[in-house]
Amino acid sequence: MKKTPSTSSVCRRALLTCASTALALLAWPSTALAQAGAWPSKPIRVVVNFPPGSSPDVLARAVSQPLQQALGQPVIIENRAGASGMIGAEVVAKSPADGHTLLMTAGSAITTNPFIYASMPYDSDKDLVPVAAAARITLFLVARADLPVKNAQEFLAYLKANPGKLSYASAGNATGLHLAGEMLKSQAGVYALHVPYRGSTPALQDLLAGQVDFLFDPGISLAHVRSGKLRLLAVAGMRRSPAFPDVPTLNEVGLKGFDAGQTHGFYAPAGTPSTVVERLNSEINRILVMPSVKAQMDTLAAEATPLTVAQFAAVMAEDSKRYGAIIKERKIKAD
Repeated sequence: MKKTPSTSSVCRRALLTCASTALALLAWPSTALAQAGAWPSKPIRVVVNFPPGSSPDVLARAVSQPLQQALGQPVIIENRAGASGMIGAEVVAKSPADGHTLLMTAGSAITTNPFIYASMPYDSDKDLVPVAAAARITLFLVARADLPVKNAQEFLAYLKANPGKLSYASAGNATGLHLAGEMLKSQAGVYALHVPYRGSTPALQDLLAGQVDFLFDPGISLAHVRSGKLRLLAVAGMRRSPAFPDVPTLNEVGLKGFDAGQTHGFYAPAGTPSTVVERLNSEINRILVMPSVKAQMDTLAAEATPLTVAQFAAVMAEDSKRYGAIIKERKIKAD
């Protein structure tokens, strides 16, 4: 006759089974992590798609050291300028989506290029994902010091009285600095010659040399403004800059709604794990409010913008809408 197991025996077996299952479940996360590999497992490469000394470059370098300390891996800055930021953006868009390659870009490369180029080597909506905003860059209307004007009102009047006689520099055709100039020409009803350069730094150099008359500057000229080598005429945003509270906005002097601001920020290849994106967003937002980082942003008169990923995406969508309208109106095309 078959012996029936005792109640105590059944309970012992059940407890052993439960214990084995629990141990297996506890072991699973560490096993999975070992298989997937901890992030970051190697240096983080930040591709800046504009030249050294440009506002995206300054911001990337300001964030890089604290980010390196937070992640425990080197953060390497690599400048890949050209083609209105598309060269560097393509490098990132086609990189492995493992969280070890980021793009730091001026907002214009995201908000304007899709409206300007009939074809691009990547799709900024599909191939790149927003990670973290870094700063809102307010453009400043800056002129050579010997231009016979003292303020924005006199400058606009001088432009109207001298159609085609003044020239303005930009960081390149269809860049944010170029579009700001076209916004000025459209709203003020004036004409000035556009002179494109390969980046804002060489544009500034020629303004200092007197080769051009004015520039919409992303902040790199401000030391020269303070030294008297250049004249700051107006802020090209909707509110005055805390760095220059006495300088009016173009909106205040009659160009209603004039806003040529851009949000610079970090992006990653599409498909980058959301956990990595959120970690980077959290770390960068924490870094942006550090006094040492703020001090470097102050050199550009830039405003730190710690935003969630969703908020960052919404800001860029609004900027894209505004710039798309001026591009269409002025029939701006790529070189």
